[in-house]
Amino acid sequence: MRVHAPLVCCGIAAILTISLRADDWPMLGGRPDRNMVSREVGLPAEWSFGGKTPAKNIKWIAPLGKVTYCAPVISGGRIFIGTDNDAKDHTEQRGMMKCFAESDGKLLWAVSHEKLHNPSEDDGTIGVTSTACVSGDFVYYVSNRAELVCLAVKDGKQFWSIDMRAALGVMPNQASSSSPLVVDGRVFVVTGTAADYKTGKVKNPSAPSFLAVDALTGKILWQDNSPGARIMTGQWGSPGYGVVEGVAQVAFPGGDGWLYSFEPATGKLLWKFNGKAHEKPLPSGEPETLFQFLAAPVFVGDRVYAAIGEPEAGTGAGALRCLDAKQRGDVTKTAEIWRLDGADFNDSISMPTVHGGLVYAADTPGYLSCLDAATGKKLWSHDVKSNIWGSPLVADGKLYIQSSEGAVFVFAVGREKKLLATNTNLPDLQHGTAVAANGVLYITGQRQLFALAMGK
Repeated sequence: MRVHAPLVCCGIAAILTISLRADDWPMLGGRPDRNMVSREVGLPAEWSFGGKTPAKNIKWIAPLGKVTYCAPVISGGRIFIGTDNDAKDHTEQRGMMKCFAESDGKLLWAVSHEKLHNPSEDDGTIGVTSTACVSGDFVYYVSNRAELVCLAVKDGKQFWSIDMRAALGVMPNQASSSSPLVVDGRVFVVTGTAADYKTGKVKNPSAPSFLAVDALTGKILWQDNSPGARIMTGQWGSPGYGVVEGVAQVAFPGGDGWLYSFEPATGKLLWKFNGKAHEKPLPSGEPETLFQFLAAPVFVGDRVYAAIGEPEAGTGAGALRCLDAKQRGDVTKTAEIWRLDGADFNDSISMPTVHGGLVYAADTPGYLSCLDAATGKKLWSHDVKSNIWGSPLVADGKLYIQSSEGAVFVFAVGREKKLLATNTNLPDLQHGTAVAANGVLYITGQRQLFALAMGK
């Protein structure tokens, strides 16, 4: 771990004071509960990039890299997003964290990370894939080198970092993608330790999967290696946080297919749930699928909503669940309130979004479904005709979902399906998640970030 001491004294007050504007979007999901619901109003349902038709509702466009898988986060007039450096020579490829001005998309600073030499730990075609988290005057993310990094938002200077490979024996599988969560001065993250890309075996089962770190100093507060040797492929998920009956808990998706919830302060296990309990093991004893909880679990009230999937494992029948987060211990047989699976729901790496008694959930093959949040009954679905890796956003009475083939679908929220618009004219869109902050809708392309606003 590296800590830059000169910054510690001047940063203490800053990190303890959260100075977010009410409508900022400072982390994956916007809030610690990871529920993709925004309070924004007046957002556009349609837009045009220009060309054959005049540009419409485009506030600004900022260049990213060559490949971008992160969502932007917005805090204190700044936008942060991970990408790469668009190098023409693969030997010059770098992971990048970029910071833009929220007002006009001007690049304020960028921090680069060299690629690891082993592409099975750091895929040579991608950059930083961790959606950042901003707390006070600092931004946190996981670099492509499996480093948990804390930078000053003002200028990108490093405050501290933890090389999880060197310090903890973490061995990533192709990418380090967890999105940190900062609550009450603690940073929570999935380390990304994994099974070996070539052999499928976990070389270091004692390496921690889940980590809690002091947000100011970078000191490790607690760690947990529950998935151990049972990790099936990688661990690319992110934690979620909720307060259930007055008790705080942080839930981590494990690469063994289990969801684990802990006391945030101590790391004491509160409950765990086997997301593969509905599957039938193969005669060899191997799991039926390699699906796991990959997207962050979503807390709403005393319930947790989460789906299983895995982008490297093909596609097939998955499962979307609603769990009772009040229970304790191994809750696999008792906590499931409802489950949508089989022919009704495929594998998914998207976070479900809960709003107005409804759950909006996307599966990887490209079906967006609307369910009754209390019962799990499917009310409607829509086939976008291509894969979905991103998560649905609810904002301004609308539901936004982005497909892998460049379309952004806009629905009216509600129990009946109403498609308002299908936008296909922004270039180079793939696996993105729309976010909204301070009257602006952000759509991420592979190479560009688009800021959309009414009347622009």
